[in-house]
Amino acid sequence: MSVNPGFTGQKFISATLPKIKKLKDMIEKQQLNVVIEVDGGVGLKNIRELYLSGATEFVVGAGVFHQDNPSEAAKKLKEVGLGI
Repeated sequence: MSVNPGFTGQKFISATLPKIKKLKDMIEKQQLNVVIEVDGGVGLKNIRELYLSGATEFVVGAGVFHQDNPSEAAKKLKEVGLGI
């Protein structure tokens, strides 16, 4: 979780990024086949940085469903993801 559990639409906790990187380093060092998934506060503003830190799976709620055009928001997230 990259937000405090409880409700949708919370702000992403940026202190999560170095933790993801550290986890990714541990996984690589031990040669494990593990996926890092981020749930909470994921959106266009941070998905690239999350990916570059080591996450490869993302749970997006408010980043899509709290937008004026959810379909367009989902499309943009995919485009950002493909551009990584």
